[in-house]
Amino acid sequence: MTTAINNLDTYFDAFTEFEKRAAGQNLPWLRRLRAQAFGRFCETGFPTTHDEDWRFTNVSAIARTPFQLAPQVAPQLAKSDLPLLSGAAARLVFVNGHLARDLSTLSERIHISSLREEFAHSPDAVRGHLGQYLDVRRDPFCALNTAFAEDGAYVHVRRGLAVEEPVHLVFISVAGEQPTMSHPRNLLVFEDESEATVVEEYISIGTGAVLCNSATELIAGENTTIAHYMIEREHGDAYNVSTLRIQQGRSANVASHSLLLGGGLVRNNVHPVLAGEGGECLINGLFVGNGREHLDNFMHVEHASPHCSSRQFYNGILDGHAHGVFHGRIVVHKDAQKTDAKQTNRNLLLSDDAQIDTKPQLEIYADDVKCTHGATIGQIEENALFYLQSRGIDEASARRLLLLAFASECVERMKAGSARTHVEHLIHEYLLSLEHLPGQKSERGDMVRSLEEVG
Repeated sequence: MTTAINNLDTYFDAFTEFEKRAAGQNLPWLRRLRAQAFGRFCETGFPTTHDEDWRFTNVSAIARTPFQLAPQVAPQLAKSDLPLLSGAAARLVFVNGHLARDLSTLSERIHISSLREEFAHSPDAVRGHLGQYLDVRRDPFCALNTAFAEDGAYVHVRRGLAVEEPVHLVFISVAGEQPTMSHPRNLLVFEDESEATVVEEYISIGTGAVLCNSATELIAGENTTIAHYMIEREHGDAYNVSTLRIQQGRSANVASHSLLLGGGLVRNNVHPVLAGEGGECLINGLFVGNGREHLDNFMHVEHASPHCSSRQFYNGILDGHAHGVFHGRIVVHKDAQKTDAKQTNRNLLLSDDAQIDTKPQLEIYADDVKCTHGATIGQIEENALFYLQSRGIDEASARRLLLLAFASECVERMKAGSARTHVEHLIHEYLLSLEHLPGQKSERGDMVRSLEEVG
């Protein structure tokens, strides 16, 4: 059950104005897609904690904030404001949901452009995929994104092409005097036997309430090998809701890597459907929270065909009053015999006030499967900490080393290259910024100092 949405007039007025000037309004199928999605959003409203998929995350702060669509004229930024990912095959930069062409770099090897440009010049190229996979009836934020879908990244990799360097998609939210929202919509199409890496990175500049509600539809053809990275690092007044919907063909191998580093309220949805026989899917993630940040990870893996395998590995590190969520669901459909699925969530709490809610879940409707799930919650291992301190390493450095080792479990599942190097740099930089690593003095710490005095 959901309640009627707050500020309905605000969203209705915004949608009415949006319809008048939105890109692609000359396309009847696109107008219908948007109108149906907005109707669904008005019907259901924002989710509440009474909804099973949202039971650990209260979005009332988003519902009661009078967000306005960001203006089409984006603030001017310099290239020095962009995240550094060296060796990218191409880069698209969006500021408050709109393409910043002067900050972007295109490629001749692959078709990469903005969704707005595709609506204007090649609408038939996107019509067969846009909105065909995202579930607007299940998730109100997906409905809201579809209603305001106007710009975002369009990437099309042709059959048999292997792109070694990553495609970098950068989404920057710039806070203003009034709360603003953007709804980037991305469409990533990989034809049969292609290979590529895409990095979506979300950052925010300034202080003030901003909402970035993004949705990505990723279509992986037969025998493809695709790696997708979602990196989110925003300030404490930012709200970020992202949805990755993956449609996998026969023998497709897709890896989803998520890195959440900050943000007032963050919701990371990953929904792969293994629709073709023999598919493989890796869902790998790390979330690190501090202060009063709320980081929610919702995984919904559907095994729809036989002889498919999926692996979920998510690690969480929470400090201060941060609240983390891992809600992972594996659904094995009746025809998905010989499914092999595993789900693991491990968490470290660095303070007494940090909180984690973890709920691994299996729904199995086939009788010949192998599925496991599990979760652990703990603190930094005192024996390991004592060992490092006994070797002359101070307590704060020893804690950082152990946290880096814990985080590296996720990094090691990433293929070597510039995307992985970028992730490693961000993790190291963030962990060095945590304030409460030294913690309270332990008895073992006193023992180390005594041993040093004796020595």
